[in-house]
Order: sequence, then C-alpha cells, then structure tokens
Amino acid sequence: MIKCGITGHTGNLGSTLIKANKNIKFFKFNGDITNKNLVRKWITSNDFEYIIHLAAIVPTKKVLKKYKLAKKVNFIGTKNIIDSIIQSKKRISWFFFASTSHVYAYSKNKIKETNKIKPISKYGKTKLFAENYISSRLTKNEVKFCIGRIFSIYDNKNSDFFVSNLKKKMSYKKDKIILSNLNHFRDFVTTKYITKVIVFLMKRKISGLINVGSGKKTHLKSIAIKMANKYKKKIEIIDNINPTTMVSDNSKLKRMGFKK
Repeated sequence: MIKCGITGHTGNLGSTLIKANKNIKFFKFNGDITNKNLVRKWITSNDFEYIIHLAAIVPTKKVLKKYKLAKKVNFIGTKNIIDSIIQSKKRISWFFFASTSHVYAYSKNKIKETNKIKPISKYGKTKLFAENYISSRLTKNEVKFCIGRIFSIYDNKNSDFFVSNLKKKMSYKKDKIILSNLNHFRDFVTTKYITKVIVFLMKRKISGLINVGSGKKTHLKSIAIKMANKYKKKIEIIDNINPTTMVSDNSKLKRMGFKK
C-alpha cells in the first residue's frame, strides 16, 4: 500500500483525492503550514514516503486582498515542507506540488510547459516562488518531484471561483442579472480529473513540470449563457476589455499514457 502525506486535505482537491483512493494510506497534515515545527513533526513522526502538497490560499481575489498572508502560506508553507524533508533526511520517494497556470503569460496558442513564465496574478507569483524553491532544493538533494500546473477548476465549490460565483448570481431573485468581463477563454478541468492525474503521476513517480488541463478552449460567455438557460434567467453581458486566452497543451501528459 502506498503511504502518502497530504496537505490541504479539507479542500476540494484533497477531500476528493482521499475519498476516491481507499487503497492509499494518507497521513493528513493538520494545523498551520507556516509553523515549521509542526511541519517538521508531521514529516518526522509519520511513516510515509510520498507527499502531495495541496495546501494554499487560492482564490485570486483573496490573494490580492491578503497578499502577505498568501505569500506566507503558499511560499513559506512550502519552504517549511522542503526544508523539513532535507534537514530530517527522511526518505521521500516523490513530492508533488499543486501549482497553477497563473505562472504563465496569456497566449493565443496552447500553452506548453516550456512557455514563457510571466505570472498573470499575485497568486501566480506566490506559486512561482514556491516552484523555484522546490526545483533548486530538491534537485540539489536528489529528491524526485513533480510540479503540476493546474488550469481552471470547473467544479470548485468556493464562490470566489468563476463557475461557483456564476451559480450564486443565478440564485439572485432579480429579473435580469448583469454580468461583465466574460470575453475570455479558459481551459476547465474537474477536481475528479485533477486527482486522477495526480495519482497517475504518483504511481509512476513522474518528475518535472506537467500541465494539468483539458486542452480544450472554453469561452466564459458560453458558460454564462448555458447556465442562464438552465436557471431560466435573463442576463445582460457587458464586455469592455480585451479578451485573454489561457489553454493548456497537455500533450506531454498524454504521451506518458494518461487517459481520462
């Protein structure tokens, strides 16, 4: 049986991952990820050789409002795990870090792992700080690691995310709902899809950078129209900014043999 340490187990990804993989023994981290003593104790006192690190402050609006806290959790929290692995000399066979497509620049073409790095948000910056630290420290200490750059999550229940926020607005008791900034294209994946990818990567101990996306281009406006029809709502869409596109090239993952 695989023994795996996991952070962020109460979130959408973490809870879905644990529920769908009863054949994996998970050692859950509970507490403040920025507390290095707690992190070190979790790593040294538990018998696992894999780590899936999901804990983070995610919604971009929340990161924007509380950037110092987000940087502390997303970067310092990650640093605490990496430092504890190295300092304790614990045998970790494989480490997974849940990063984001936000580390990339927008692109009209599908985005490869080799694309230009230019974070589109402060959230992306915090994840890039963590990525760079992981790469430099774990490479030097010969620990296998994989960084999954996750694209837009369709079924995240947090109302700060696009689809959940849209559903919330559809529940308003109004004759017409006004929406804005929908002239953008994104690559949506479900939590189930993401967790399948993570387990696939873990069982094969795949290392390096991996795009976790569908490779499909979806217009935000089309999602809003479909949802309005479903909820029988009238909507008015106001778009006055230039469209942006962020869609993955997931051919690297496919070449490894991953199938939905």
